[in-house]
Amino acid sequence: MATFESKISINRPVNDVYQFLADFNNHGQLMPDNVQNWSASYNEASFMVQNTIKLSLQIAERAENKAVNIQAINNPPFPVQLNWLLEANGDSTNVTFTINAELNMMMKMMVSGPLQKLADHEASSLKAELSRG
Repeated sequence: MATFESKISINRPVNDVYQFLADFNNHGQLMPDNVQNWSASYNEASFMVQNTIKLSLQIAERAENKAVNIQAINNPPFPVQLNWLLEANGDSTNVTFTINAELNMMMKMMVSGPLQKLADHEASSLKAELSRG
C-alpha cells in the first residue's frame, strides 16, 4: 500500500470544512486542470484524467466534523482510497488528506509523483477555496 499525504491548517471552524467536504458536488473545485468531465452528486463523482482513465468515486463514510472517506468504484485501474481527516483547533481546522493506493512496483514508479501532487493540490485548493468565503 502506497500512501500520499498532505497536511494543512484552515482558518475556518471544523463544521464549515466538514460541510464542504461531505458533499461531492464541492470536490470539483479542488481538482487539478487535468481532470475533465467532472460529474457529481452528493455521494458519488466521476471524471476523466487527461483523456486516459475514467474514475468513479463514492463517499464510503462520513464522520461528522471528523472525517470523509472516499473509495474508487466501478473497476478502477488500482484500488484507491482518499481520506480527509479533520481536527478542530480553536477557530481553525487541521486537515490531513491521504491517498492510499494498492500499487505494484511498476505502477508505483509511474504514479507516485502524480498522486503526491494530487494530494498537495487538493489540500491547497481546499484551503484557498475556504479562505475566500
